[in-house]
Amino acid sequence: MSEVRITGSEAPDGLTLRTSGLAARGLPELRAAGLPPYLGQGWARVLGLLAQRLAAADRGVQEIDLTPDVTVRLVPAGAGWLEPAPPPGEDAAVWRRDVLLRLFPEANT
Repeated sequence: MSEVRITGSEAPDGLTLRTSGLAARGLPELRAAGLPPYLGQGWARVLGLLAQRLAAADRGVQEIDLTPDVTVRLVPAGAGWLEPAPPPGEDAAVWRRDVLLRLFPEANT
């Protein structure tokens, strides 16, 4: 896979992380917006895993299994972006922290 970078920027509503490099392979870029800053490093790792799986998946994938118990939905976020989203009815803030802790239990310490 060609190089994919993950960059972040802070705004009043939280941190936004974005990939750069997936479009060179004809894939949509990923972004996660409105993150609390303390989740930034962990979610950069999550986006990295999602980028790897997205590059290896069939085109048009809407869900990516990161582990047997962590599945992430990818929803259109405008301008060709895809954004990881919680299952319907789940609180996004709780879900984001849960995904991070399931993937990287050491983040709890």
